[in-house]
Amino acid sequence: MAEDYCWLMRRDLTEVVPAAQWPTGLRLTHYNPELAAAVHQLMELGYRDGGGRVPALDVWQLGFETDAEYDPQLCFVVLDAEGVVAVCQCWTSAYIKDLVVHARARRVGIGRALLLHAFAVFRQRRERFVDLRVLEDNRRARRLYEGVGMYEVRREEVPA
Repeated sequence: MAEDYCWLMRRDLTEVVPAAQWPTGLRLTHYNPELAAAVHQLMELGYRDGGGRVPALDVWQLGFETDAEYDPQLCFVVLDAEGVVAVCQCWTSAYIKDLVVHARARRVGIGRALLLHAFAVFRQRRERFVDLRVLEDNRRARRLYEGVGMYEVRREEVPA
């Protein structure tokens, strides 16, 4: 079996962070338990073709909301007229754990806007860097991350 690799990527927050430009018709909010089912469903859709997995809703919600690095103000949720369209889940350690955009809303700048918003929030919290991990073969995501100033720090083997 071939080994899978990911890249640890980083954004230096001491450099200028451009303002997020949001597509029209969207509303940015923070995670709350009432959104749990919709956020979970989006994450399941986002990882359906690989790149991660999401436990059952009750297990995911309990684990998420009780994690030592959980802060609902660092879980950004984007809503459109149909519901939850994107989520950017961050940890207090200035780490972006998950970024998922619904297929119906891709390629309009939501992922970029979410990342820039997260960078601005972490910069306000006086963090110097933001990190994330991305699978090596996820070229689309890597291009997005590089486009907002992230760079590769190191290649890592993905644990089995």
